[in-house]
Amino acid sequence: MSSTTTAAPPTILTGLWQRKLPHYPDTPARSWYLAVVVITSIALYYQLFVTGAVGNELIAYFDLSFAYFVWIFIIGAAFGAAASVLAGVLDRWGRANIVAYGVVIVSLLTLVAVPATTTKEQYLVVYCLVSIVEGAVLVATPALIRDFSPQLGRASAMGFWTLGPVIGALVTTAISTRTLDAHPDWQYHYRLCGVICLAISVIAVVGLRELSPQLRDQIMVSLRDRALIEARARGLDVRQLEQGQWRQMLRLNIVGSALAISLFLAFFYTIVSFLPVYMATNFGFSPAKANALGNWYWTANAIALVLAGIASDYLKVRKPFMVVGAVISIVGMYLFIGYTDEPATGYYTFAWVFAVIAVGTGIAYSTWMASFTETVEERNPAATAVGLAVWGGTLRSVVTVVLFGLLVVVNAAGPLVNHGHRLQEIQATYGPQLATIQQVGPETLAALGKNPNDQAAQLAALTRLTGATPAEIQTTAGLTTRYPEELATLQAIEPATQAALAADPRDAMAGLAAVGQVAKKFGTSPDQAIARLTAVQQIPPAEFAVATTVGPKLEKAGAQLQAVGTIPAADQEYLAAHGNEVQQAKADSPKQWERWWWICLLAQVAFLPFIFLMAGHWSPKKAAAEAEAHDRQVQQELAALTPQPAER
Repeated sequence: MSSTTTAAPPTILTGLWQRKLPHYPDTPARSWYLAVVVITSIALYYQLFVTGAVGNELIAYFDLSFAYFVWIFIIGAAFGAAASVLAGVLDRWGRANIVAYGVVIVSLLTLVAVPATTTKEQYLVVYCLVSIVEGAVLVATPALIRDFSPQLGRASAMGFWTLGPVIGALVTTAISTRTLDAHPDWQYHYRLCGVICLAISVIAVVGLRELSPQLRDQIMVSLRDRALIEARARGLDVRQLEQGQWRQMLRLNIVGSALAISLFLAFFYTIVSFLPVYMATNFGFSPAKANALGNWYWTANAIALVLAGIASDYLKVRKPFMVVGAVISIVGMYLFIGYTDEPATGYYTFAWVFAVIAVGTGIAYSTWMASFTETVEERNPAATAVGLAVWGGTLRSVVTVVLFGLLVVVNAAGPLVNHGHRLQEIQATYGPQLATIQQVGPETLAALGKNPNDQAAQLAALTRLTGATPAEIQTTAGLTTRYPEELATLQAIEPATQAALAADPRDAMAGLAAVGQVAKKFGTSPDQAIARLTAVQQIPPAEFAVATTVGPKLEKAGAQLQAVGTIPAADQEYLAAHGNEVQQAKADSPKQWERWWWICLLAQVAFLPFIFLMAGHWSPKKAAAEAEAHDRQVQQELAALTPQPAER
């Protein structure tokens, strides 16, 4: 047995490293520690998620392929998985130290190291360092939340803890929505994030504490257990409780439920990293507009997390909330999938669908976190950090696989991200010319580029542009060669005058108008103009009728072909190299994303069976009865531990 806990509580100075509390804190202090953990988590995830918010800018700055951009997340998640498992081993150094100094390290990396990177390799290395720290803190923060919250208030506390990634994402999108247009340089957003989070990390370093192992290695059902836990802690053998913890945690109800929630969050991790990319390539949303859309998801999710936790604690059950939340999220996912191939879908339609998914996810996730820690406690309350390390390692491993799967399933995103933006700029600048290229065909234009006198290519191009037959075009061209002056005379007559003369060749007013227009055009006398008009009658009527219809079209087509030459050679080469690829990707992208969203939906369905393996009741009535029985047991144990006054 260990000796009685007599260590003095840490001061501001000694608490910079020795953070363990010898006694369970009162409610004000406990609330403070919980608040510090939540705020620190928000700061950490703000720094992690800012990458997705400025993803388009990073791709442009480093000239990243979409595949490389995804691999940044994949490799970072893999390092985070390893760090989460390692955090279970490093727990002896102090959960609060891991959190406090972890956020300091990440803040300095965000403020200084990330903006200083000039190559994609440097950026990848720094991102992996951030992911390593995040993986460790991912395990330490819910462990602290569990320590400072009894089971009957666990869901509320976990609801607030899960605000870390959600509010972190909300802060990211809210700030980027308001600053991206004014500050398109991605470095600005990292520096701003670093300054804010460094200030928060100072609060964590100075103010965060944790329970001593003797106190935290017990199950605390309600705050009424405090005196009993402190009494038990005086004789608790911590070393015995810490033996074989990893073996104890490798159970289906722990590993299986960790895998289930990780799959359930596949949609969450997809949109937190690629929402701007998805909305830009499939619906034409700007980065700022896409991030604003994300605000709806994160806000609804945050509200649902907290309210579901409070309701779950009030009713003392978790499982019904997990089922209801999962079903709501699945319904929202089904609605969302229906809009995948409808590019005209409006902003607010997506906003409400996102809100439905977010509410369901929030209800399921906050109650799952509470239930998971209780499931771990059921095996061994001293193994909380190890159980959460199993969860954190599983989560980050699944994220790694999920992101790799996204890269394979949605391969059309690559050409759209890599080349779509520049092609859109070319389209905006040379829209009419590109329409001509598409109408004529790249092969025909290439033939004309090699030999402008290629008659077959000329005829093919003019046929497609005018809609006339080759015989009509040749007839018109022949008239141009044989009767150049006569046709020039006709071109001098205004179309309305020509129409009047065609309707009635003896129309005197139209005849005088024609004479005047020809005389003005060529600067001749009326007699010379009449002579030119008389010469027009030499043109065979049948051929003249064809030329009257086809001639203006040929003139317009010639101007169109000439305008194609104004496109710079570099842009023409880029179009030739990537135009067909991007066009095919645009056609494939909706189908591929739809397939991916179905995978995310099925992953949420797979979450449901594992709920039945976790600790806790389905019935609020049975849960309340068990809580009352536990309270009576606590009172009996306290009475047994309390010395009785000696009889006189």
